[in-house]
Amino acid sequence: MQFSSFQWDAGNWPKCGAHGLTKQEIEAVFHAGPGIAPDLKHSASEIRQIAVGRASNGRPVFIAFVLRRIDGMILVRPVSARYMHAKEAKRYETQSSNS
Repeated sequence: MQFSSFQWDAGNWPKCGAHGLTKQEIEAVFHAGPGIAPDLKHSASEIRQIAVGRASNGRPVFIAFVLRRIDGMILVRPVSARYMHAKEAKRYETQSSNS
């Protein structure tokens, strides 16, 4: 996925930071090449996507985000970010080892 930077503000950072991840950890997941899929259930006004990858501590992470084009740049705007629940992490581990 190609992007220029991240869009952080008072609208998205508090929700993302509430689950124990830092901005740097969230951004690192994107730089490491996460798995990306559409989030059709939550794509009413904007096309939302999900990214799955690992935080710097090795724990699997789930990030909901949108891409925004502003002044010719493509910005990743995280909407929500959290560590995966045990069941999600197990499914992620299984899928990661099969690819």
